[in-house]
Amino acid sequence: MKYLMLVCTDPEPDTSTEPLPDIEEWAADVVGRGKHLLGDRLRPAEDATTVRVRSGELLLTDGPFTEAKDWIAGFDVLECADLDEAVEIAARHPMARSGRLELRPFWPLGLEG
Repeated sequence: MKYLMLVCTDPEPDTSTEPLPDIEEWAADVVGRGKHLLGDRLRPAEDATTVRVRSGELLLTDGPFTEAKDWIAGFDVLECADLDEAVEIAARHPMARSGRLELRPFWPLGLEG
C-alpha cells in the first residue's frame, strides 16, 4: 500500500537533549529496503499559490490560504505492507521529533471506501 508522508514543522518540537536521527541514514535505510518511492523538500509557505474557482472565476492567492504556525516542509511517498510499517518508518525520521509527520494512505480512483 502506498502512503503519502507529509513532513511538517511543528511549533512545539520534542525538547529531549538526545541528538536527532541522521536524515541521510534514515534515507539510505528506507531507499535500501525499497520502501521509498519519491520525496522532496518544498519551498516555504510564503512561496505557495492557492488556486480556487468560484462562480466560474479563477481566484489566486499568494501564500497559503490559511494562517498556521506550522507548514509542510516536504513529502515522501512510501510503499509499505500496512500502516504499522509506515508508522515504523515515520517514527525514525528526524522530523518525528522536531516536527510532525502525517501519513495518508493513497485512495486510488475508482475504489470506494
